[in-house]
Amino acid sequence: MGKIRLAVFDMAGTTIHDENNVAKAFQKALNEAGYPQVTLKEANEKMGYSKPQAIRELLEIHEPNSDKITDAIIERIHSDFVNGMLHYYATEPGIKPVDDAEEVFEALHDMGIKVALDTGFSRDITDIILKRVGWDQSGHIDATAASDEVQKGRPYPFMIQKIMDELGIEDSKSVIKIGDTEVDINEGHNADCLMSIGVTNGVYSRQELIPHRPTHLVSNLRELIEIVKQYESALMS
Repeated sequence: MGKIRLAVFDMAGTTIHDENNVAKAFQKALNEAGYPQVTLKEANEKMGYSKPQAIRELLEIHEPNSDKITDAIIERIHSDFVNGMLHYYATEPGIKPVDDAEEVFEALHDMGIKVALDTGFSRDITDIILKRVGWDQSGHIDATAASDEVQKGRPYPFMIQKIMDELGIEDSKSVIKIGDTEVDINEGHNADCLMSIGVTNGVYSRQELIPHRPTHLVSNLRELIEIVKQYESALMS
């Protein structure tokens, strides 16, 4: 095992403060499309996935006529969700980074580790969030990947691989993945990352994340720095 060169973080719920607003907007888009039985719990369970994929999976549960589950209806529901999220992230005054996120990014940079973000959001939502929190040109972030920029979003490894290609990193065992959902953890495993770390202050509890075999669980981002330092120290011993 070699030195850690890249840390890939999830956005909403991991590095961007979220009070379940994404799941609520997702549920609302489905409810208003004629599926009032979709619950907030179900919406939460799909957090982290690319949203068109999540919509399709929920329709397969709640639409008895499979002929009605078309690309057109998925696109319409997704468009409603995107419009709601664009308005929310453009106008909501409480959009901010998670406590200590920027401090952790700086600490990783000081250790020679690049910092990237990947997300189940599409690029348009991603960019407006980055702009709102000042990460579009702050130097905190070295690369980003959105789910509509790859063949398939999480839990597939393609966003991490896209970031690796962009940053010239060839060995997945020099990459760590950090996120607050099971799909983040499985993305890290599927990309063969050195670590796939679960954050327990998001939508999933510690008990809900454990079955997905995270290499580590942390209750806040600051704990990540100690994990990295311990790993780096072990390499030198």
